[in-house]
Amino acid sequence: MDLPLFHLYGDPPEPRAYNFVHAETIASRCLLHDWRIGVHRHANLLQILVIEHGTGEIQYEVSTAVFSAPAIIVVPPTVAHGFRFQSSTTGWVVSFTQDVARVFGDPLGGVIAYLKRMTDGPVIAVGDAGKIVRLSELCAHLSEERFLSREGFHVAMNSYLALIAVEVRRLVADRDPLTASHDDAVIDKLFKLIENNFRDHRLLNFYAARLAMSPDRLNKHIKRLAGVTAGQLIRQRVLTEAKRQLAFSDQPISEIAYDLAYSDPSHFVRCFRRDTGMTPRAFREQAARLT
Repeated sequence: MDLPLFHLYGDPPEPRAYNFVHAETIASRCLLHDWRIGVHRHANLLQILVIEHGTGEIQYEVSTAVFSAPAIIVVPPTVAHGFRFQSSTTGWVVSFTQDVARVFGDPLGGVIAYLKRMTDGPVIAVGDAGKIVRLSELCAHLSEERFLSREGFHVAMNSYLALIAVEVRRLVADRDPLTASHDDAVIDKLFKLIENNFRDHRLLNFYAARLAMSPDRLNKHIKRLAGVTAGQLIRQRVLTEAKRQLAFSDQPISEIAYDLAYSDPSHFVRCFRRDTGMTPRAFREQAARLT
């Protein structure tokens, strides 16, 4: 199957969407789809789901995880995701383009940059139900401003979004203080460079040169903050793309190999098996059983 690309779920993609902020209840869209949101991506939207009541399951790339309220789910742009919700689930979905951070300057930009990097653990369990109540109230205010469109509503919406993003950032810090402390300009720039260049550039020298650092210094810097080297981040991004194409497309494995700039299909198979412990074909068969 092909992996759909939407603006909001069910809507055509809007690659030029700018300063876009949106909030809606989980039920408002899920009721239309029998509480099941098929696996899809957004090109330029970051989403925060506030789960007030209920349970469900998220498919995140090619993994699945169960969640239960109270919880927060963060979905960065371009990440494949889908949901199955219990029909009694209540909560909010806040969607926004990352450029809204420019309204507030670098502080919120750092918050959004961090949320975009949360690709390993999208579900944040919240021990204090009062924090979910506060987030839900902020989401409701944001939605009201959008619906009523009164004088200055764009400023009000962005202000509520800033409060929501900061609250989520604090919840992440409460869960994992060490990881949450890794707001770093070099990491942010490296992630952007990798996202834009990983298909054609695998060598660390390419990225180090654009960051005005030696390869050794870049590796040590990233290792100290993220626990992995810059080279490992590059390989992880290539592997993620390979998994996506295997799981969500019918593209022949040989074409995937060439699309990701491997020298030949055999090279792709060897690298994939080294990193995952299985062949691309076996991985595709396993993913088909999940989806």
